[in-house]
Amino acid sequence: MAHSDPNPNPLDPWDGSVAHARAMQDLMAKRVLARDGFRSPLRAVAGFSTAMEDDGTRTRAVAVLVDAVTLDLIDAQVAHVSASTKYVPGFLSFQVMPALLRVLDMLPQAPDLVLFDGDGIANPQRFGIASHFGVVTGLPTIGIGNKLLLGTAADLQQVRGAYTPLRDYGEQIGWVLRSQKDVAPIIVSPGHRVAMASAADLVMRFTAEERMPEPVQMAQHLGARGVRV
Repeated sequence: MAHSDPNPNPLDPWDGSVAHARAMQDLMAKRVLARDGFRSPLRAVAGFSTAMEDDGTRTRAVAVLVDAVTLDLIDAQVAHVSASTKYVPGFLSFQVMPALLRVLDMLPQAPDLVLFDGDGIANPQRFGIASHFGVVTGLPTIGIGNKLLLGTAADLQQVRGAYTPLRDYGEQIGWVLRSQKDVAPIIVSPGHRVAMASAADLVMRFTAEERMPEPVQMAQHLGARGVRV
């Protein structure tokens, strides 16, 4: 059944319908702040990752919190939450949001910045999972994707830290970033409360020897181990 509220509250639970998801998405996309709103200097940065498990009946959300200066691990948590709705193409973030909020609450402190294994505004709706999480929680977020899903960019130099604008129909929606030499680039885009001009440099600030920034890499590795807590 379609949700009848024309002005849904983004903090309300999703009722599982496409109509409700689309109405909430349209509302929240307008609330994305495309300017820097994070603590300076940064003290604690988080990496978040999600995956479906048990044939799509449960969501696994992983959060890793690191020191923003040393990248030393502060805390890591894993949440497993039963899915209350079925997967709807284009609205995965709605299905995994309860697990993400659960694992955020499990951290000893709120991060100053969240790096997401997923899209920010480099998304067909300009509202990927990093933007959704940022608007709901109020936290500054950046989305980091593994591959180009839309848009075009100029050829990228084979130099670590090189980046070039990613554009879709003339609108810049992110950056194509060479995080390591001789590896495929990653797609970086603001999620919420991070300016376009800041996103790529922030990601490189927390990238060491791997393709993904350290907090995201840690979260992916922890999730891949299938840890249940």
